[in-house]
This record gives sequence, structure tokens and C-alpha cells, in this order.
Amino acid sequence: MKKIMFYINAIHHGGAERVMVNLASEFVKNGNECVLVTSFTDSWEYSFDSRVKRISLFEKPLRNFIVRNIRLIANLRKVIKEENPDTILSFMAEPNFRSIIACCGLNVKRIISVRNDPNREYPNFLFRFFAKALFRFADHVVFQTEDAQRWFPKSIQQKSSVILNPVADEFFSTHFEGERHDIVTTGRLVSQKNHKLLIKAFAQIANMIEDNLYIYGEGELRQELETLISDLGLKNRVFLPGAVKNVADTIKSAKLFVLSSDYEGAPNSLMEAMALGIPCISTSCPCGGPRMLLNDDFLVDVNDDVQLGDKLLKVNDLRFFKDNYKINATVFHQHFIAKDWLKVLL
Repeated sequence: MKKIMFYINAIHHGGAERVMVNLASEFVKNGNECVLVTSFTDSWEYSFDSRVKRISLFEKPLRNFIVRNIRLIANLRKVIKEENPDTILSFMAEPNFRSIIACCGLNVKRIISVRNDPNREYPNFLFRFFAKALFRFADHVVFQTEDAQRWFPKSIQQKSSVILNPVADEFFSTHFEGERHDIVTTGRLVSQKNHKLLIKAFAQIANMIEDNLYIYGEGELRQELETLISDLGLKNRVFLPGAVKNVADTIKSAKLFVLSSDYEGAPNSLMEAMALGIPCISTSCPCGGPRMLLNDDFLVDVNDDVQLGDKLLKVNDLRFFKDNYKINATVFHQHFIAKDWLKVLL
């Protein structure tokens, strides 16, 4: 049995956050001791196995960038010393930087994971410098796509792996046999997800189909999206129900799942829809996740609402979607993905 520490900023409203709690829950079921460390807590968080020990470095985020990182690194290092894990796994840009620095001189295996398009996750010179310099001190780096892996220098690529996100068993065990209806998507209401694109594309075909559009998620752009929906006369056709905890049961009857993002890693929401057996289309966004998952006929250019509208029309012929998946969804069942992670972590 090994002791594994997981570190991320928070465990709310995000794909990387959901992956981390799923991994921690899966590993503790396999007899490992797991500690989940977050930078701060939030009012709504993903649930996880009760045997996973939870530690928060602060109650809420600190605004000053320099002060925040100095204090978080110090607190994280203190927790690492107290818990004495065999391995620490961190997700996302700042937590990866902090993890490597906090582990300096300590006898702990350092695994970090890039969870998005590196051009977005490391958007300026300073972040790119730290990523390419500090990641050399990690014992192993995990990427979601080969495109993200190739962004880094050879010295980092040589000690790295590409591992798809794990999808929870509930998405594979939830079935629907009735008549499918409506178009859905799930994701935070933020610019990256480009829900405006999906709404505009739906507006082009709304009078040609009976299905409505449901966008599940919460975020800072809610008001803008509500205004757009109203301006396009779609208040009775496009709905923003907010974030839901039981995603599988909520969207299982959908006729079509659409990912309209400007960029993604390996998108959890798309993979979950595939596990549910829902026909899917997506933008062919960097850094290559959707291209790994779907056949070319089911991909559209980023920010092209006309092309996306044309694809949406095909929802009326479900037979057209029988071959839209490039790979079998079972390969990213959490039990199989957990085995890949264990090879890296232990």
C-alpha cells in the first residue's frame, strides 16, 4: 500500500477537479492511503470517497499573486512533511509550480499533469519559462493529448505519458432506451466553452427542429448568455438550468451532445456523453482532444456557427451518428485509466 497526495486549487465546477476526486476515490478503494489537498474550499464541491483524507491550505483564495503563492508553497510543504506521502500528484499550472517547489529536498515522488492546451494554461512568457524550466524537476509528467506533449522540450517529453481522463462507472451503467430528445451540453459558463457559438448555431435551425437546447453549468457569463438568448428570441427554446450533480441521469436521454469549446485538453464532458452512448459533435479545438475521440465528420471548425448549425441539423437522422466515435468509450472507464495512473504513481 502506498500513500498518495493529490493537490489542486479547488474541487468545484471543473473537469480537472472531477478527474482528481475520481482518481483519489478509485485509488483508496484499491487499498492505497489517499490525501486530497486543495488551496482553498468552496461552498459547492465534488463528492469523493469518505476514506480520502481532505486538507485545505486556506479557507478562501488570496488575491495578491505573490503573497498567495509564497504562502501556499509554505503551507503545502508543511503538509507534505506532516503527511509524508510516497507520491504527490498535482493538476493545473500554479499547483504544478507550487508542488515542484514545495517538494524541493524532500523524499517524495513528484508527478505533475498538464490538463489543458499549454498555450492557454501558460499564456505569457513568465508562465512558459517556469513550465519548461520547473517541469524538468518532476519525476514524471502526464499529458492528456499528444499535441500537448509535443509543446514541451524533449527532456520533458522523455519522462512523460499520455493518459486519457477517467470516466466514472455511473456513465457506463446509466442506460436509456426511450425516444431521445433535445440537444445538450455541460460545462462552466465561461468564455473557453464558447456557449455563445452553440446558441447562435442553434438559432439558425431552431425553426427546423422540435428539440430544445439545454446548457448545464454555472459561471460568470450567465447574464451575457441570457441576454443573447433573449435577443435571438429563444427564451422558450434554450435553457440554462445551472450546474447539476447527477450529470449522467440528467442528460442520458439527449438526442445530441455538443462541445463548442475554443480549446480543451481531453474534454470530460464529451467523454462522459460518449460513455452514455449519446451521439456527439464537437469543435476541432486545440490541443487535440476531440480529434482523438471523434471521427472527422463530427468535428467542426472553432467559432464557426454556420458549420455547427449544419451539423446540428443532422440530429434528425440518428442513424448518421452510429459511427461518430473514433475510439470505443470503454477504454476510458475509470478502472482501466486508474491502472495507467498507478503505473506512473507507484
